[in-house]
Amino acid sequence: MSELLQRARRVGAEVAARHAAAVDAEARFPHEAFAALKAEKLLGVMVPAEFGGAGASIPEVLALCHALGQSCASTAMIFAMHQIQVACIVRHGQQSAWHRALLQRLAGEQMLLASATSEAGVGGDVRSSVCAVEVEGERFSLSKNATVISYGADADGILATARRTPESPASDQVIVVVLKDGYRLEQTSTWDTLGMRGTCSNGYWLHAEGDARQILPLPYADISAQTMLPTSHLTWSSLWLGIATDAVSRARAFVRAEARRKAGTVPAGALRLAEAVNLLQLMRSNVVAAARQYEAALGSAERLTALSFAVAMNNLKTGTSQMAVQVVNHALLICGIAGYRNDSDFSVCRHLRDAHSAALMVNNDRILANTANLLLVLKDDPGLFP
Repeated sequence: MSELLQRARRVGAEVAARHAAAVDAEARFPHEAFAALKAEKLLGVMVPAEFGGAGASIPEVLALCHALGQSCASTAMIFAMHQIQVACIVRHGQQSAWHRALLQRLAGEQMLLASATSEAGVGGDVRSSVCAVEVEGERFSLSKNATVISYGADADGILATARRTPESPASDQVIVVVLKDGYRLEQTSTWDTLGMRGTCSNGYWLHAEGDARQILPLPYADISAQTMLPTSHLTWSSLWLGIATDAVSRARAFVRAEARRKAGTVPAGALRLAEAVNLLQLMRSNVVAAARQYEAALGSAERLTALSFAVAMNNLKTGTSQMAVQVVNHALLICGIAGYRNDSDFSVCRHLRDAHSAALMVNNDRILANTANLLLVLKDDPGLFP
């Protein structure tokens, strides 16, 4: 086990898990867990060593998301969303002096980054923007009606999408990195939801200004295809796997307790537990295979933008999000009333509620429609090892 994973598991078990029920019940930001993550220097793990970070690989980051997902899904989701933003800067900002300085700050100050890609008026299509960046001299300004900025009030910076100029079409987008001392938020909605309550995904008007060098040079379309989309689906799938893993762990403990209580008999839930473990193994295999595929493609814009790669990442997201609910539901049936109660050691109530968010981020129907269009032109690959 790597030192990074040891630290993440320690934060998960000793801090995040202890406060997870309160974070969920109060729909509040997991302050305790993130104070611990900052103390363990885990927010800047993806920052290259030359800028003061750990230079963690994508499999290492996925292992951290998985570990945290077993303790508090909201903590794991915020951690994952932050790492997605860091990945964009690491992979696409190192040619800029401003972003290189930011990487040093991310590692040294353990800054927390949020994202503002959603917007009122585009129907949930993050590849379109209504707002635009306005540049005058060496300064920029931006106003965006973001329907969701998860943990926006607690972030130190936000990566916001916008049209390149006021004259640009909706699809000609850039990413602007805005820092806390250069923006203000006007809250427009609240976050009182079934699950993932601690992500505090309120809506805001984002008003920002700053140095024009804060705009990432590469078009958002390229950043999304090469980094944001695959990293999102990989980190999200890993934390959903973490939710399912802990649910199965509770189900296994319940079955073992039943076996001890009724010595000499096979507990009724044992067969369903075997099914749940089988599904969990399939989930894990899908995440590992996709992570290896992404690692192999890194550094090649051609491979990262290939139709087959997009289909693979889409399938990872839709498949894992569906299986997470299946696995947790198996655990619920195994534990019965003990799993249905909030005050039980075998409770999987929070797990099930959190898992149901998976199909909505981004909505599976939208992703499946995109995959269907890609399959119309994608050639079949009959090989076992592509």
